[in-house]
Amino acid sequence: MNGTTPTPVPTLEVRHLRTVFDTRAGMLKAVDDVSFTIGRGRILGLVGESGSGKSVTGFSIMGLVDPPGRVAGGEILFQGRDLTKMSPRELRALQGNRIAMIFQDPMMTLNPVLRVDTQMTEAVQAHARVSKDAARERSRETLAMMGIPSPDERLLAYPHQLSGGMRQRVAIAIAMLHRPDLIIADEPTTALDVTIQAQILSEVQKLVQQQGTSLIWITHDLSVVAGLADEMAVMYAGRIVEQGSVDAVLDHPLHPYTAGLIGSLPSNNRRGQRLHQIPGMTPNLLHLPEGCAFAARCPRVGSACAAQPGLTEPLPGRQVRCFYPAVQGTQA
Repeated sequence: MNGTTPTPVPTLEVRHLRTVFDTRAGMLKAVDDVSFTIGRGRILGLVGESGSGKSVTGFSIMGLVDPPGRVAGGEILFQGRDLTKMSPRELRALQGNRIAMIFQDPMMTLNPVLRVDTQMTEAVQAHARVSKDAARERSRETLAMMGIPSPDERLLAYPHQLSGGMRQRVAIAIAMLHRPDLIIADEPTTALDVTIQAQILSEVQKLVQQQGTSLIWITHDLSVVAGLADEMAVMYAGRIVEQGSVDAVLDHPLHPYTAGLIGSLPSNNRRGQRLHQIPGMTPNLLHLPEGCAFAARCPRVGSACAAQPGLTEPLPGRQVRCFYPAVQGTQA
């Protein structure tokens, strides 16, 4: 024994992930060279506009990309094992058990013609050899853990008898049934009012702390990430353009796109003035420009931007894909 502590294996390590869709118009690069790592009990906020590739990243990790889409390259290491090399049977053993996903629409999780108790007990028994009574008890405990009042009544309800917020809580409870090591949440609170959203975020945060679960929270809402996540990665046109701790990125954005997103928040604009906005549109992923995908919308564009920027680390713990990052005056 040399007394050195072995480095813990991260829950998830994504290396140079590429996911493409083969269309009649050509190959669409939905996710292009995406890499990030999540440790145990950590929350990563994956942020970007619609079409930035953040949801496809989540589906790629879960093995839920269907033709004409496919994972075309890279590694997805879950506790050191590459998910892209697993057989369908090995993947199924992990899905819903060690890795779970919460969708934006809870009805993607819930079957409208089955009672909640039937759906939850079946989900338990799919991965654990327990009696129906034990499965039902675990279902009831998990609903209570999600802050759902009268869990016994909710178990007897059909999805249409529940409010939107309650349906989403049940969907999250189903994801938590097996105390998974990794949860991928794809904008699950977007359609809910802010009060319900705040309650669910608080409950999810508590569960992550208690269970040591790692969480990827996919969203376009920076205010959610600010209060929830430990680290954040900002995606644009299929690539991560900035990455770092939440406080560091929000306080001192290095990439002009991140700065534009933060600047367009209503709280960062004076009352009565027009909202700041990023000019132009997200480029078509089928016809990306040769150089930087953000160049046409960028206030800092320069001659170097005709080439494609690589990911650099201008400050400790901060990664950015930009030739002209706003490093001056920032702190790590």
